[in-house]
Amino acid sequence: MAENYDLIIIGSGPGGYVAAVRAGQLGLKTAIIEREHMGGICLNWGCIPTKALLRSAEILDHSNHLKDYGLVLEGTVKPDAKAVVGRSRAVSARLNMGVGFLMKKNKVDIIWGEAKISKPGEVVVTKTTKPVVEPQHPLPKNIKSQEGTYTAKNIIIATGARPRALPGIEPDGKLIWTYFEALKPDALPKSLIVMGSGAIGIEFASFYRSMGVDVTVVEVMPTIMPVEDAEVTAIARKQLEKRGLKIFTSAKVTKVEKGADSVTATVETADGKSQQITADRMISAVGVQGNIENLGLEALGVKTDRGCVVIDGYGKTNVPGIYAIGDVAGPPMLAHKAEHEGVVCVEKIAGLPNVHPIDKLKVPGCTYCQPQVASVGLTEAKAKEQGRDIRVGRFPFTANGKAIALGEDQGLCKVIFDKKTGELLGAHMVGAEVTELIQGFVVAMNLETTEEELMHTIFPHPTVSETMKEAVLDAYGRVLNT
Repeated sequence: MAENYDLIIIGSGPGGYVAAVRAGQLGLKTAIIEREHMGGICLNWGCIPTKALLRSAEILDHSNHLKDYGLVLEGTVKPDAKAVVGRSRAVSARLNMGVGFLMKKNKVDIIWGEAKISKPGEVVVTKTTKPVVEPQHPLPKNIKSQEGTYTAKNIIIATGARPRALPGIEPDGKLIWTYFEALKPDALPKSLIVMGSGAIGIEFASFYRSMGVDVTVVEVMPTIMPVEDAEVTAIARKQLEKRGLKIFTSAKVTKVEKGADSVTATVETADGKSQQITADRMISAVGVQGNIENLGLEALGVKTDRGCVVIDGYGKTNVPGIYAIGDVAGPPMLAHKAEHEGVVCVEKIAGLPNVHPIDKLKVPGCTYCQPQVASVGLTEAKAKEQGRDIRVGRFPFTANGKAIALGEDQGLCKVIFDKKTGELLGAHMVGAEVTELIQGFVVAMNLETTEEELMHTIFPHPTVSETMKEAVLDAYGRVLNT
C-alpha cells in the first residue's frame, strides 16, 4: 500500500526545502524527494560555492594592492587553485548537511530517488540514475525510504533548472565547461572564453580574472548583464575592463573548433566582421532551462511554455493538485524568488488567509562580480517604455566617505521615482557591497514608501548606504554632498 502524505515536494533546492520547512511548521505531513544532493544546484553548484570562490578572489585582489592601503608584504600572494576549490566545496558541504537537519527538525521525510507523477495525487519513485553525492556531501541519515509509490493530495514540482546548451557548442566537460566544471577545475587555465555575460558568466569571468587567467567575454546583447540598467552596466564594464577582462558585446560565437587542449571560437560582431579567439577553455553561460522532463507532465496535460511549467501567482498549474515553484516555473530564476514562491504556495495549500502572490518586480537581483551589481524594480529604459513620467536620482561613490576610505570609490546608486505619485519604481547599484544594500530599497518598495519618507530616514555615517539616501535626494534636487 502506498504511503500517504498531505504534501509531496519533488526537489530539495532552495524552493523545495524551504517549502518543506514551511509545510512542517504548518503541521502538514510532508515528504521531499531528491535524486542527487540536498540543497539543489544553488547550494551545491551555484549561489553558495561561487560566492566562496569569489571571496577568495576578493581577498587575493586586496592582497595584490596592499600598497594602496599603506601596507607592505614581502613576496607575492599566489592562488592555490586546489585549496580555493576545496574551501568552496567545504562551505557547500556544511550547508548541505544543514538541509538534512532542517528536514529532521520539521518532521519531513526524505525519499531518495527519481520521481514521476503517475497521476494526480500519486508519485512513483525509482532508483536514481544520477548519484552525484560527493565524499564531502554524505547522504542524510534521516532518509525514510527510497523506491516505491507515494500519494498526496498536493504535489509541488521544484526540480530547478540546468545549463542551456547551444547547438554545435555543447559543453563536453573538458574543453567547453558549464558552471559544474568551472566550479571544480583540476587546474587553472591560462586563458578562458566566457560565452554569455549574465550573472553566471560575469561572476566566473570576474573570478578567473582575479586568479590571473586571461579572460574574454562574448555577449550577444549590446551590454553586459543585459537585464540590468544600462548606466550601471556601463560602469561595471569599465571597471571589469580596467581589471584586464576583454569584453565583446553585440557579438556571438558562431563556431567552436576543439584542439587537443584548447578551443578556438569564431566570434562575429554586429558589423559582420569575424575573428578567431583561441583559449585553453570555454565556459558556456548562455542561460538555463527548466528540468521538466521525465516527470510525467506531458501525459498529465500540465501546461508548459518555453521549457518551464506555467503557474498562477500561487504556484498552481492547470492540473488540480499539482504545483510548481522556483526555476522550473520560470523567471526570474533566482534562489530567493524560489524560496518565497515556496512559502506562498504552501501557505495557499494550507488555506491560510491573506496569502499574497509574489510581485516579481520586487524581486532583487544580485551579481557578485567585482564591482558588485544589485537592482530591484524597473530600469530607467523600462520605465520610459511604460510611458511613466519619472524622476531619476544618482549618487556616485566618489562622493561617499566610506567608499573612499575603503579604497572602493568607483560605483553608483541610481533610483527611479514616479514623478506624480512619488512611488519608488526601481533602484540600481554598482560598487562595493551593494548586494548587501539593495534590500533597503526592496523593503521600501514592499512598504510602499514614498520619496518623502526616504528623505527623512536617518542613515548612519559613515556608511556606503548613505549613497542610497543621497540618490533619493538627488531625484528631487536636494542632494547634499555633490
